[in-house]
Amino acid sequence: MLLLTSFTPAAFVSRSLTIAAALLLPPAGSALAQPTPTSGATLFRNTRVFDGERMRPAQDVLVANGIIVRLGHSITAPVGAVIVDGTGRTLLPGLIDSHTHSFDDALQQAVIFGVTTHLDMFSDHAFVRARRAEQEAGRATNRADLFSSGTLVTAPRGHGTQFGLIIPTITSADSAQVFVDARIAEGSDWIKIAYDDGRAYGMGMPTVDRATLQAVIAAAKRRNKLAVVHVGDAGSARTAIDAGADGLVHLFADSSAGAGFAKRVAEQKAFVIPTLVVLKSITGVGGGAPLVDDARLRAYLLPASRSSLAQGFPRRPGAPATSYAVAQSTVRALHAEGVTILAGSDAQNPGTAYGAAMHRELELLVEAGLTPVQALSSATQIPARVFSLADRGRIAPNMRADLLLVTGDPSSDITATRDIVGVWKSGVPIDRASFAQRVVTLSARAPTPAGSLENGLVSTFDAGSLTASFGMWFPSPDNMAGGTSTGRVQVVTGG
Repeated sequence: MLLLTSFTPAAFVSRSLTIAAALLLPPAGSALAQPTPTSGATLFRNTRVFDGERMRPAQDVLVANGIIVRLGHSITAPVGAVIVDGTGRTLLPGLIDSHTHSFDDALQQAVIFGVTTHLDMFSDHAFVRARRAEQEAGRATNRADLFSSGTLVTAPRGHGTQFGLIIPTITSADSAQVFVDARIAEGSDWIKIAYDDGRAYGMGMPTVDRATLQAVIAAAKRRNKLAVVHVGDAGSARTAIDAGADGLVHLFADSSAGAGFAKRVAEQKAFVIPTLVVLKSITGVGGGAPLVDDARLRAYLLPASRSSLAQGFPRRPGAPATSYAVAQSTVRALHAEGVTILAGSDAQNPGTAYGAAMHRELELLVEAGLTPVQALSSATQIPARVFSLADRGRIAPNMRADLLLVTGDPSSDITATRDIVGVWKSGVPIDRASFAQRVVTLSARAPTPAGSLENGLVSTFDAGSLTASFGMWFPSPDNMAGGTSTGRVQVVTGG
């Protein structure tokens, strides 16, 4: 059986969203509409600077030809340079989302919210290869950069096989090196392993055994690649750390991992990407719901994004209890032990939206015990260091000019990151105003709240695309149930 569905993992319901087009127009001064500088230079004048590690007092920052040239006071503007007033504002490195699944126009959406780099944790390797080729050729200044694990390592019918992509799977430890080498040949920047039998969600699915988990981790390290592990429950997290994982790309909400877990992670020198916004959604509450009505973001949230942010995961009958407090206390314990923590959204899952969800993740990390400056570092210089991206994540001479300018001081109020004045990718300003107009247009075309769908209309396909009033279209095969069906989704003229 092959089910074609407009995919939102959270049942088919979300809160009602009726927003007048006038309310979706960007607030005055919220976006910069300016020409590309003729000299290739932009001078940020008198702006507070978060350099990736600490907040620095107001100063000037000169950018030229996509690179940060100089920081200082009373810098002379080159002829033809664009001058940006930073008074009362903060300049930050472009944010790095350390856990995404990048499909369709994810990268274009992300950059609107100041996320200039995606660290993708499973996507179509052909999609990744094409996007990487474009960015390496300098043709990606209008979207976030993409780095990826490519195809994840999973068992037959295991986690990751349910999304309609036909992917290779692994069945035994003795094939680990060949399997890992094949992923590297496809272009994987690191190796991601799914170690999750579904118990935390009230379902059963195959997963690699412990011996295979250990063998894959060892195989990745032999090739000088990071080995990161997807887990769904506390027990699996403990096993993954004991097996030598370099990092966990989720935490868990089922039960405590025990008093010694945080210390063990620290001893292993492993890092953790908690994905708190998704863990909150797993408890049934839309993790990103507070963003939907935030006036600082509202004008840039697509109808599908507003719907997704408000959604929680559906609860299966018989599923074990979940508690967001478990996830929050685990982050607090890890932080107390000095474990390296990275900010990641796990977009596009219930409770998230590309780019926007990172601003909620930062807030949740602060609530879990990080200071605002530590949270900002977890989304800038820390992931750049962990994933060996030496050209970004900091504001310093010779670094890439991937920049985010916001009103206020996010080191005292982390939600100030939402009050975006402008975003620059390699020194080129992002056209946020046009994106806001796109939001207005799409909202006018889809006035029906996604949760009610009173007229039954999910998609018209009139534009020849697979857009939906909520979620996305993709083939949902039956391989997790033991079947062999495959399929594809496409718009057929006259269909």
